[in-house]
Amino acid sequence: MKTFATAAAKQRFLTLCFLGSILFLAAGFALGLLWMGYRYPMLGEPAFQQFTVSYNKIMNDYLEGAEPKQLINGAAEGMVASLDDPYSRYLPEEKGDAYTQSYEGEIYGIGAEIREEEGEYVISGLTKGAPAERGGLLPGDTIIAVDGKEIAGKSFQELLGIIRGEEGTSVSLQIRRPGQSELIALTLKREAIPIHTVTGEMLEDGIAHVTISRFAEKTAEEFESVLKELRDKAEIKGLLLDMRSNPGGLLQSTLKIANTLIPKDKVILNVVYKNERQTITYKSQQEKEWSVPVAVLVNGQSASASEVLTAALKESAGASVIGEKTYGKGVVQAFNQFDDGSVLSLTEAQWKTPGGTWINKEGVMPDYAVELPAYTNLRPLAIGTDMAAGSYGEDVKTLQQMLKELGYGPAGQEGLFDERTEAAVRAFQKAEKLEVTGEFNDKTGYRLLELLREKLHREDSQLLKGLEVLKGKG
Repeated sequence: MKTFATAAAKQRFLTLCFLGSILFLAAGFALGLLWMGYRYPMLGEPAFQQFTVSYNKIMNDYLEGAEPKQLINGAAEGMVASLDDPYSRYLPEEKGDAYTQSYEGEIYGIGAEIREEEGEYVISGLTKGAPAERGGLLPGDTIIAVDGKEIAGKSFQELLGIIRGEEGTSVSLQIRRPGQSELIALTLKREAIPIHTVTGEMLEDGIAHVTISRFAEKTAEEFESVLKELRDKAEIKGLLLDMRSNPGGLLQSTLKIANTLIPKDKVILNVVYKNERQTITYKSQQEKEWSVPVAVLVNGQSASASEVLTAALKESAGASVIGEKTYGKGVVQAFNQFDDGSVLSLTEAQWKTPGGTWINKEGVMPDYAVELPAYTNLRPLAIGTDMAAGSYGEDVKTLQQMLKELGYGPAGQEGLFDERTEAAVRAFQKAEKLEVTGEFNDKTGYRLLELLREKLHREDSQLLKGLEVLKGKG
């Protein structure tokens, strides 16, 4: 009897243990599902099943085969694209690396500026002291091959990808030099090449003209360095800050420059996050008083961070704004970079000026509305555009307007490359010591643009107005 009772008790104990194990596993599974739902909320979306089925179907049955990583990256790109936000993007791997590198203060390469000309790649400029200059490369040299492989047919971005690389590695070039029949072989070692975003010059009456092309990692340091160089030449009596066509960039660099120019504790901007759950107000941390009058030059392509600085200088430092209404990009992106280099850049906030004005799609209005000469609005002629007698259309019209602005007109019936157009092109080519063909090609186009830029430098109505305004404040 005792043995039977002991066996029954043991059986009940084993049954309870078994049931407990089942319950424990069930509870663990349920908690796991809850955690997965919390960690990956998209798993709970009905449409996620379609994604899973599609992924499996492609991997199992697609005729050409597929790479899992490419499918996932493609899905991420499509997910962000579905937001219909021009500023949010997902950039996979190499594209993500290129995105982050564009904001860094340097790249790794040889220090040569390259332009595409008649389907070839020609050296147009050299960075002083960089490997290309030290190694004997000259402006006008044409690159024929890189590391033994001809580059004919490669895109400009493909060429840059081949020439740039890791610091300390070597790249071999074969070049054709004007006037020499044999190709020249050069081997150069890649180095860190600084990316300059700030330039400066002293104009009349002590006016410092400082141009910021974009806001990158070292822009603030460059700004201080340029100011020092200009101060060493002469006393600065006015600052003409040129941010025309500046597309923006890093907020931190913008804030550092604002800290130099805007009085301490004055508001620079207010960043407002989703549903106004958080607002961050940035105020000037100026350490040394800035007492020189400031005027800012902007145009319709001045956007984002350049608008932040323009509005802050206008509203918190009394600066005059000259030119055109700015672009109106008043939203803020934050980007996350993943281990493989991919980047998610997502719009997370919008900003207000110190006076509380929303800028997005509105822009900053100038105090003095000044337009540039009409020829600055001519659309550029694409590389590889060829025109000759009998050609017609908008490209011909643009060419005729360029020639007329430079004194080679009348240049024929509008939009038609006729005899008078050919004669004007011949006259231009002869005057500029180009091959006289009477036909438009890349070399002719580059020289036209160079001369138009020189003409604008003399006739820059916005810059001249800026000088006038600053002289009045002095």
